[in-house]
Amino acid sequence: MCDEITLKDVGEKVRIAGFVETIRDLGGLVFLDIRDMYGITQVVTSADTEDVDFASHIPIESTVTVYGTVRKRSEDTVNPKLKTGLVEIFIEDIQVLGKRTESLPFEVNSDQDVREDLRLQYRFLDLRSTKLKNNLVLRAKVLQYLRSQMIEKGFLEVQTPILTSSSPEGARDYLVPSRLHVGKFYALPQAPQQFKQLLMVSGIDKYFQIAPCFRDEDARADRAPGEFYQLDVEMSYATQEDVFQAIEPVMYNTFKTFSNKKIAKYPFPRISYEDAMLKYGTDKPDLRNPLEIIDLSAFFKKCTFKPFIDRTVRAIKVKGNFSKGFHEKLLEYAMSIGMGGLGYLEVQDNLSFKGPIDKFIPEDLKKELIKLAELEKDDTIFFIADSKKRATELAGQIRTELGKRLNLIDRDVFQFCWIIDFPMFELDEHGKIAFSHNPFSMPQGGIEALQTKDPLDILAYQYDIICNGIELSSGAVRNHNIDIMLKAFSMAGYTEEEVKTKFGALFTAFQFGAPPHAGIAPGIDRMLMLLTESETIREVIAFPLNSKAQDLMMGAPSNVTRAQLRDVHIEILK
Repeated sequence: MCDEITLKDVGEKVRIAGFVETIRDLGGLVFLDIRDMYGITQVVTSADTEDVDFASHIPIESTVTVYGTVRKRSEDTVNPKLKTGLVEIFIEDIQVLGKRTESLPFEVNSDQDVREDLRLQYRFLDLRSTKLKNNLVLRAKVLQYLRSQMIEKGFLEVQTPILTSSSPEGARDYLVPSRLHVGKFYALPQAPQQFKQLLMVSGIDKYFQIAPCFRDEDARADRAPGEFYQLDVEMSYATQEDVFQAIEPVMYNTFKTFSNKKIAKYPFPRISYEDAMLKYGTDKPDLRNPLEIIDLSAFFKKCTFKPFIDRTVRAIKVKGNFSKGFHEKLLEYAMSIGMGGLGYLEVQDNLSFKGPIDKFIPEDLKKELIKLAELEKDDTIFFIADSKKRATELAGQIRTELGKRLNLIDRDVFQFCWIIDFPMFELDEHGKIAFSHNPFSMPQGGIEALQTKDPLDILAYQYDIICNGIELSSGAVRNHNIDIMLKAFSMAGYTEEEVKTKFGALFTAFQFGAPPHAGIAPGIDRMLMLLTESETIREVIAFPLNSKAQDLMMGAPSNVTRAQLRDVHIEILK
């Protein structure tokens, strides 16, 4: 291999093969860098052979095989950046195995900025780059490591079906028409949710798989449209705590093994959903950002500032007094996310205030504000006021923006946490009760909570793993009790018949003695995105769809013939 040749091989005859990365014609001597998956080796022609002209005209990125003698490089040609930088191969025979006959759409291993759609169209060239190749190598190692850890913990690897039935699991299904059953469709699984629960009913005590999941949803930087992979896990007779004890070491060990970054806290801190929304304005908090949000709604009911009256008021305190330009730019950002303004106060030497809303706070209340917000000299406090839901979201965005602009985020650590105690239900856009997380979750308090509590006050045994503001995983203790299941679904507007129809296999299985069970499914692509510090999830997937869910290299989605459509009883109406 191209990384194996060292000083110990000087004088030996060797053969290598790979891509021609660079050619340097020095007028009689031709140097070529040959690259394979493992490294680069320099080869050189003799000035007295016909190889000079031949080698100098090989198109870059063609594949070649080179046979020759290993020799030590001259001191002025040593390359300390290469593992093979002390040696070279003196060419005795060079042959082109696969000649490049088309112009390169972009340079491989170049620092040039290449449009992503062009890179994806020629993904086979893009993957020749050291960065993407290393990402794929890391992905393989991480998958092997995850698999070995789960097997060591006694989990059984089971593959679940790809062709299944459609079920409402939060995103649009990818549908596959049936040839044998006219007018009926398979669906690709959004997750193996029902199958892994059915495995628990089957008596499989602890299950896992590296599971492909298919969702027809819009792309984001941390979400791939179409297909993604997760470490899918389910455990029988397990509590929420059992899941934490099983999975937390797997996550810790994986990030510790494959990154040089520190892991800030282990065991991972646990934060309730309610606290996360209050302190960080999101259920995916980036704990590298030290800023916390406080609630000043009650305080501002005593003041006369009209924009804050009868509003939820959130505040963020930071150290420092800032220039007029800083405030103007931050206000510009606030307006861009839909805020009407961004009030602030700066704390002066004598703990007096300076700022646009100072005059609206009575003197006798200023000391109370200093105490509530724990303000000190040279602090600046920003205020966000709106409806409760909107103020929470906006405060979270302002917190994130302040963390970025003030360089408060430590880029050298991983900050994990568990978010727990999610609400079981929420109001949908029509004001009706709907599941807020996973409909298969067990409500805290069981059937009694469903019968006696306000639906919006019921918590569920649901939990997420968050790392650096990225949601890596969702999980839950499952609802395996038919009576509790029917009651929960009825509160969300489902009839018993609808539950039986949409979740027929689970409904039937739970009547045959189902064990309590719980599970989780960390997202592998997102883990790799963090480990490689990639800007988008597409950088850690070999052949991703683009942001419009297209495969530009293979031309998918594509047209099919009328004969193919007839086979599956489909007619396209224009």
